[in-house]
Order: sequence, then structure tokens, then C-alpha cells
Amino acid sequence: MNKNIYDFVAIGLGPFNLSLACLAEPIAGVNAVFLERNAEFNWHPGMLIDNTTLQNPFLADLVSLADPKSYFSFLNYCKEEGKIYSYYFRESFYLTRAEYNAYCRWAAARLSKARFEYDVREIVHDAEAGCYVVTGVQGPQREPFIMRCRKLVLGVGSKPMFPQCCAPDGHRYMHTADYITRKAELQKKRSITIVGSGQSAAEVYHDLLKEADAHDYSLTWITRSSRFFQMETTKLTLEMFSPDYIDYFYNLDDCKKERIVRAQDSLYKGVNASLINQIYDLLDDRRKQGPLRTHLITNCELQGCRYDADKACYEIEFRQLDNEARYAHRSEGLVFATGYRENIPSFVDGIRHRLRWDEQGRYRLARNYAADFNGNEIFVQNAGQHTHGMTNQDLGMSCYRNSYILRELTGVEHYKIERRVAIQDFTIPSTADFVLL
Repeated sequence: MNKNIYDFVAIGLGPFNLSLACLAEPIAGVNAVFLERNAEFNWHPGMLIDNTTLQNPFLADLVSLADPKSYFSFLNYCKEEGKIYSYYFRESFYLTRAEYNAYCRWAAARLSKARFEYDVREIVHDAEAGCYVVTGVQGPQREPFIMRCRKLVLGVGSKPMFPQCCAPDGHRYMHTADYITRKAELQKKRSITIVGSGQSAAEVYHDLLKEADAHDYSLTWITRSSRFFQMETTKLTLEMFSPDYIDYFYNLDDCKKERIVRAQDSLYKGVNASLINQIYDLLDDRRKQGPLRTHLITNCELQGCRYDADKACYEIEFRQLDNEARYAHRSEGLVFATGYRENIPSFVDGIRHRLRWDEQGRYRLARNYAADFNGNEIFVQNAGQHTHGMTNQDLGMSCYRNSYILRELTGVEHYKIERRVAIQDFTIPSTADFVLL
């Protein structure tokens, strides 16, 4: 048994906890460990489509917005790997997904506190010792381990989300998360349909469209959204990804938060304008060569879906939202680009009574990202859209959140935490010029 009691154990090593690990690495006296069940870091490998880019500038790396001088910055990665001049000559503000993944893998390989192939199975609280006990199995031989810690950081990521109407018949539906893995299988179909909207849907559609003629399939893209809208990136809008907006949003009524998030699709679910234009230009070129074998359809809500094994195709039902007519659609291949949902792992069951939950069974996070009743022991990454708003899953806010969490974990503000960065006011100013009626 490991008798050492860590200051904290972080579980999961996706980009958010990886950022925390990089920021914690140079801090003397921090006794912590980061556990990841997979054998190596790999960020959304199913969506590493050639030449697809992040929607955040390269400054939204693991550390720079907290510590521009950090060894783990993207620019230092470029320097260490001999790429800095090529990146300079490219004049590209946005990293490709593959490049970002390679950078994260580089950083993960240089962390002294990271432990891969550590699969956490249970967490309990030892009241007598005043600590949490983390148990699981590790390594290729699945040997048991036990660790003790004063605090926890949960960063286990999210799960692919499928529409509720997908028949629970055991059929394995395909999500964009598995696209690259199953692309070759998909391209053997005579017809392929993509359901959903947003950047992932657009990337998959564009990738399949480029190769449609070579594989001789028809392609359909259907979305519930009223249009194929672009990500809104004007400067005053980008200020909503700020500590200022988090403070404003956090203090709103829960019902208002739900309504606001639903109305903000274009801020975090839109498609890059450049990709929309590439899709249009490619379709226009194809149209000049002959009839298009593709359809792009908006305003259609999925009502039913099942796989017909005898006919080897999907039977899909939609409702056109404007005229409320119902339609049936048949397709041999089907890809859901329907986003992700919060992942609450089973290993928290042993400490469920120590956590705060909302009426929908989600973590009820405090402003400092803690989910426990004491408000300073169990912190959660990337599971607070309903409490902290759309900044929750944004890579650009990772450094801010981790600077905040590190302060809560250690009692010291190791990295300056910005209190106000926006030019605009999200709350009414407390000055004599503004009087509440």
C-alpha cells in the first residue's frame, strides 16, 4: 500500500487536466499525481482529419495564457522540435488538430507527475485519516494500486451523445468521434448521411465530399438548425469568453442559464467561415461538372432511427420544423455529429454523498469549480456549462480555470488570475449614472 498522502490526485489526462499538470509541474512542494487510464495521450483521434484546425488561436495552448514563459508553451515546443521558423513562415494563427495533438503528446511525455495506464475503479473517503482513497488497476498486467490524497480533480472528459430516438437494439451507431477509425468502412456504402451541425459535422461532410467521386457514394447532410451557421468570432463577442462573463453568468438564476446557453449556439457550435466557404466552392465546382449527388437540408428534427439488418441500411424519420411535415429517409451509412454529454464516472459512487448535485443529476459547481459540500476538496473540469456557461469547454479558458483551481488546491496564487479583461460591462455598472428603479 502506498502510505504517501498526496496533496491532490487528478483523474483523467485530457487537455484540461494536462494543462493543470503542466502548470503544476514547476511549482516546488506540490505533491500530486495525474492518472490516465489510456496508455498514452491521444486527443479525439477519430477526428484527426487532414488539415482540420482548432477554432482557438495557438495562444490557447496548455500554459501560455497563464504563464507565457512556461517550458510547456506551444512556441517552446516548436523551438525544441525545430519547427519554430516553419511555423513563422506559415503565418498561421490556428493549429491543425494533428499538430495540437502532437504538441500535447510532447508535453505529456515530459511530465514527472503523469501516470498512464492507471484505471481508477473506486474512490472512498477515509474520515479518520481525513483523506480520499483512490483504488484501481494499472499497467498491462492490471495490477491493483491504492493512493491517498487530500483533494481530487476530476477531468474524465465527455461521452459521445446520440439522439434519444436511436433504437436500443444493440446496433452500434457511428459518431463523429469514431470517424477516422471507421472511415474506410463507411466509404464502401452507396449512400451516407450526416445528422447534426457544427464544426465536426462540417469537417466530416467536407472530407467525405472531397472523395465522393472516387468511391461513388451519394452524400446527405441534415441538421435541426435553421441554417448552416458560422462561428461568431467578432471581438466584442469573444469577450464573452472571459472571467467577467463567467462572474455574470454564474450569478444568474438556473432557469435563465439554461435558456441563455441554448440561445448561444453560434458562439460555440458554429462552423469556421473558411470551412463553410470551402464546402460551397467545392460544391459549386462539382455542379459545373454535372448533377450534384449531395443534399444539404436544414430545419429537420430527427424523430426516429433504426438499422434494418435485412436491407443493410438505416431507416430515418424527420420532421420538417417549418411546415411540420414528416419524412422518411433511407441511407446505407449514417454518422451522428450530435455532440457530447457530461461523463459522470461510476468511480464517484463511493463519494457521491460528498458531492453537490442539481435536479438533473449534474455536478453543482461552486464558483471555484469545486463540487463537494465543503467547497474546496473535489474540483471538476469541463462539466460546468450549466453553472459557468459556454466558457466551460473552451480551450482558451483552460489556463484561467486551472490557475483558479491551483490556487484553491495550494492556497497560493501561483499564476496571476485575471479579474477583468473585457471592455464591455456584462452587469450594470455600480455608479451614480445608473440607478435601479
